[in-house]
Amino acid sequence: MKISKGSYESEISKAITQWEKDFLGRGSVSVKTDILRDMIIVILKGILTPAEYSVCETKEGMLTIKKTRSELVESGIEDLKDIILTITGEEVKSFHTDISSRTGERVMVFKLFNDLEKNFNVKK
Repeated sequence: MKISKGSYESEISKAITQWEKDFLGRGSVSVKTDILRDMIIVILKGILTPAEYSVCETKEGMLTIKKTRSELVESGIEDLKDIILTITGEEVKSFHTDISSRTGERVMVFKLFNDLEKNFNVKK
């Protein structure tokens, strides 16, 4: 039986939420994953704490929070790559992430070596 694209997306969302709790100490409020060609795009909402929002009110504070949060995620990149490999069977070529200090959302983009989306029978 073939696993659906939605099932993969859901599994990735659950695994990244668990990784956040285990590695960062808290999870996001919601996670949405989309597989698009050779990319896995993950949107995490509710990343920042109330204290971080208040620090982000100044430009210097915002840059500090973005840098710190980025370093935290980057330090766990091997775990994240393993999650993607375990669920999809695909290796991650590159990883990109950024956080919005205004909305508290984090975007993660996993660029794969292969087009994962072509594995699914997508009906248009």
